Formats: sequence, C-alpha cells, structure tokens
Amino acid sequence: MSPAVRERAALERLTIDTIRFLAVDAVEQAKSGHPGMPMGMADAAFVLWTRFLRYQPNDPLWPDRDRFVLSAGHGSMLLYAILHLAGYDLPLEELRRFRRLGSRTPGHPERGLTPGVETTTGPLGQGFGNGVGMAVAARMLAARVNTEDFSPVTHRVFGIVSDGDLMEGVASEAASLAGHWGLGNLVYLYDDNHITIEGDTALAFSENVGRRFEAYGWHVQHADPYDHDALTTALERAVAESTRPSLVITRSHIALGAPHKQDTREAHGEPLGAEEAAAAKRASGWPESPPFLVPDEARVVFAQRAAALAPEHDAWVRGLEQWKSRHPRRAEQWQALVEKRVPEDVIEQLIHSAPTGAAATRAHGQAVLQKAASLVPSLVGGSADLEPSTRTRIQDATSIQRAAFEGRNFHFGVREHGMASILNGIAAHGGFIPYGSSFLVFTDYARPSIRLSALMGLQVIWVFTHDSVLLGEDGPTHQPIEHLTALRAIPNLLVVRPADGPETAAAWGLALERRDGPTLLVLTRQNLPAIRRPRPLVADDMRRGGSVVREARGGDPLTVIATGSEVWVAVAAAELLEERGIGARVVSMPAPQLFLRQDARQIEEWLGPRERRVTLEAGATDYWRRLVDPRGLAIGIDRFGESAPYKELLEHFGFTPEKVAARVLEWLRRSS
Repeated sequence: MSPAVRERAALERLTIDTIRFLAVDAVEQAKSGHPGMPMGMADAAFVLWTRFLRYQPNDPLWPDRDRFVLSAGHGSMLLYAILHLAGYDLPLEELRRFRRLGSRTPGHPERGLTPGVETTTGPLGQGFGNGVGMAVAARMLAARVNTEDFSPVTHRVFGIVSDGDLMEGVASEAASLAGHWGLGNLVYLYDDNHITIEGDTALAFSENVGRRFEAYGWHVQHADPYDHDALTTALERAVAESTRPSLVITRSHIALGAPHKQDTREAHGEPLGAEEAAAAKRASGWPESPPFLVPDEARVVFAQRAAALAPEHDAWVRGLEQWKSRHPRRAEQWQALVEKRVPEDVIEQLIHSAPTGAAATRAHGQAVLQKAASLVPSLVGGSADLEPSTRTRIQDATSIQRAAFEGRNFHFGVREHGMASILNGIAAHGGFIPYGSSFLVFTDYARPSIRLSALMGLQVIWVFTHDSVLLGEDGPTHQPIEHLTALRAIPNLLVVRPADGPETAAAWGLALERRDGPTLLVLTRQNLPAIRRPRPLVADDMRRGGSVVREARGGDPLTVIATGSEVWVAVAAAELLEERGIGARVVSMPAPQLFLRQDARQIEEWLGPRERRVTLEAGATDYWRRLVDPRGLAIGIDRFGESAPYKELLEHFGFTPEKVAARVLEWLRRSS
C-alpha cells in the first residue's frame, strides 16, 4: 500500500470514527437514544455519502439532488453527524442538543426542521415506502421534462433500512410496487444487524430476505459494510442496474466496537453508559475527552466531496437556464410541476363547473376531478384497487406502469398502507400533488401514513368513499362508525364531508388550495338529492367550514347542523318541524374543523344558543359534543352497523326526515 493510500485510509477511518462517537456522545448527553445503529452503519453511510450521493449543502433543495432516506430513523444521530460534517446548516451545538426541546436534532428525523432531512421517519417501514414514492415521482418528472439535449431529472433515491423496517407490512407492500414498476433509480442498504429491542431477530424473523426481494423483482446483492471497496463495487452495480430497484444486504454489527454491548439488544434504544462509551473509544484509539470531538481533518473528505460536486451542481443550474430558452413550452411545464401550480381561483372555477343534480358525492367527485386535473398538471393519483367504486380515475390520462411513467393514474393494488406511504414520498419529492383513494373504513390501514402527511405538512389529498353505515349491504366490517371522529382528531388533517355537487367541488378546490397539510375528502356511495340553498355556494363558505342551507321561519328557532349525506335529511326534517310550529335553521358543515377556528362569538351568531342546537351525522357523536350543550341533541350512531339495503338502514338507524323530526320533538318535550 502506497503512503498516499495509507494516508487516505487513515483519514477515512478518522472521519468514520468521528461520526460514530458524535452519535455516542449525543446519546450519552441526552441519556436517551440509539447509539448502536450509527456505530454499526457509519462505514456504509460514509461510503454512500462520499462516493455516490449527489448533494450540495449550500443548496439543500437543489431539485436534482439525490434523495437520502434514513428509514431506520431511530439511528438519527448517524444522519445528523453526517449532515454536520458535510457542511449543512446544522452546527455542532445542535448535535449537543440532541433530543432537547426546540433543537433541530429530534429523536427521529423530521422533514422541514433539519436541512438535509427529506422525510420524517420513525415508524418503521414508512421511510421505505416514502423512498419508493420519491423514486416513482422522479421517474414521472423525468418522463415529462427530460430531452435528448438536457435532462433536468437524473437523480436517484438512496436509503438505509433496518430489520424492523423489513418486518413491517408497509415496507412489503411498497417493495412489491417498486419491483412491479421497475424503479432502477432506487437503492437501499439493508442494515442486517440481527438485533431488535427484544433480542436476536431469530426470535421472530427467520426468512430469507434476499430471496423475498428477488421475488418482488429487486436486484439483490450482499456486501461487507466494513470493506469499503467491496461495498463500493456493490453500489456501482446497483447504480448501473436501470430496470430493477436494488437492495444491498450488509451484515453489520450493532454498536460496533463496544466491548460488552456490540451485537446486543442493550445497544438498541439506550445509551452505552459512561464506562462502555469510554471503553469503546479506547478500543478505537479515540480520545475519551472532550465529548463531541470533531478533528479538523474529519471535515476534509466531506469538503472534498462537496467541492467535487459543486461543478456538477453549477453546470446543472446553467444547463437548466439554457434548456429553458431552447424549450420554452417544456420549461413552462417544468415550472408548473415544480411549483405545483394551482390557479388562485381554483375553488371558484370548480364550483362554477360543479355538477348540480342528484347523485352520490363520489359521482360528483369523479366529475370534479376531471376539471381539477385540467387546471392542475401536478395532480396525479389512484386507488387501492377500488377505482370503479371510488371513481378517482383521470379519464383522459394513461396509467403509471413499468417504463411508462408519463401517465397520471396509479394502480396500487390492494395495498392501502403501501399506497399511503408512497403518496407521502411523492409529495415530499416535489413536482406532484398526489391523491389516493379507498373506502373510509380502510383508513384504519392507511392511518399511520395519513398522520405522517399531517405531521410533515404535505399536500396529499385523501379521497375516501363509502362513508357511513348507509353504504348498505356490505355490513359492519365495511361501515365506518368512529372513523370521522378519529380522523378529525389528527392535528393538521382537514376532513371535509360534502353534501352535494357544489360542496364536493369546493372541497376539491380547498384541498388543491391548501399547501401546508393534507385534506381528506369523505364521499358517499348512495345517491343524494340536490340541496336547495337560499343563495349559491361560494368559496368562502367552504373556507369558513359551513354555510346556511335553510333559514328558520318562526320565533325562537333551533339550529340543525349536519354534514354530507345527512344534510338533505336535516332540511326535510326542518320542513316537518315547521309544520309543527318549530322554526329550524339548517347549517351544512362539511369542514367543522375550519368552522371551530372562529371565535366563540361568531360561532354563537351562526348557530344560536348551545341548548337550541341539534347535530346530525351518521357516525359517532363524540366530536359533536363540543358544539352542543349537554342539554342539546347529538343524533348519530354509537354502535356498529348492520347488513341491509341502505334505505332499510335509514329507517333502522333513524335517519329519515320523519324519524329525525320525531327525535327532535321528543328532545324538546323532555327539555321543556
């Protein structure tokens, strides 16, 4: 070995040890965290970041950067240490504040908080699915804009996944789709350390992961993560593989170098302890103090990598501007996509073209989607094998398939969980506003990803139909009861349940207008009458969360608040009540979360006294208690459903105008 090679190897070892012991020190200081994975995978991450990943710390949102996903988010200090050394805006002081309130180094990586973090990972398997979404989004964007003389989109998605990731079902669903689509721009390193919190993975995990992924259609290799040349060769082959996603299985050692905790469960999720940390440092020839030591030389390799990549970044920036001048129409398409451009008056335009007749809101949604797709080129999506029921196909567009990424329609198969994590990845990548659909009851499968889209503030549109017991014969297994209440409880998730064509149009417009979080549209299977309003619906009605659809006639009126398929019932019941001399105002409230943002005085002006309010929704009543006095009336369903035609269920559960009016009369009698 020549002196230059020895010197380079020593420099690399110094840098890798810096990464390992920054992680150890941060976890020790926080008295919380996961030191084992960063210690075991520092070599592999170093090779990936210094020999393959394309990035620019001074331009962390460079559109053609490679994406790195640490799906094993419990090893967050691995990523934070690398970002610090690579020159991102993450000072050493932030590493010292690991897991502290207000720091940019939380326990698991969070998108939007730390530069260089592409997605929020922590719930295992989610990052895996997000990376698949990023890879398919890159392929779709490339298919739309790349030309022979310049390609704005050439990047790849790299990631590190763990045993836990590959045990979770969401990763299996996403992996199957990645293989089906042939995502050759996706490369994952598998941290195969054989340890989970309970102990050796052999307790519950004895499958042949490599063969499983080969069956999915992946390119699978094995490489020693501590042999840099062997790992480099494996990654070169993975990058050269253009028609299959790649999994490089690395047999690693959790807490590598810790004399008593290497390859033990104790290194998963708790500090090494002062004595073990000191012993690990001694074993590696690392100074025991001071903590958070970063030798100047440790920054050299990353600085050299950033310097080597800078001309490529600068050439891309220049090339893009020249390309725009040569291809003005394609340049306009590029801008519309990367900006996720939406007309400022999108709600007004959609309301203006909204269907107005009697129909299921899923049918109204189908019509509105076509108009929305014509206005917003970034809009893409699909369903979990339920499009004939959810009606969410863009009719003049083709489907996404292997080597055919120009389309706008996805077929996710029967995979709600995988679909949802992939949609989050598409939204996080940029270029597209994705939507996904299924039946409302199956939000139980998609909920972890829905929650993460809300946590990350991603513009994902969730479209769920078959929204209550009134879907009919499929029975209790398919009839959602508690789901609206549960979904409205997720912070930053806007749930909208429209009553007719105009409200469905406004709901889609609101979802497209809303940039800082996901919107969930809740639509019916059964037909609904058109709602006669005292005035046409306007955009501000939806932005406010509700509108008056019937004014009261008579003194001391009560207010009936309803959503979705119960609005027409409320209007008809109000007519019956007025025949009995009881004035009833009806408010359609498709988005109660928005309505409740108003101050108490405005709410009282709209709804009247709390003791004169009635709510009506074919689901759990818990949510509505906040709008009615304990003396008020919340009409709903707080039990599981029944299998029967929906008109029989209307009668059985008391959701006919006559039965609602009778409930109100009985309530008034008892409360007088």
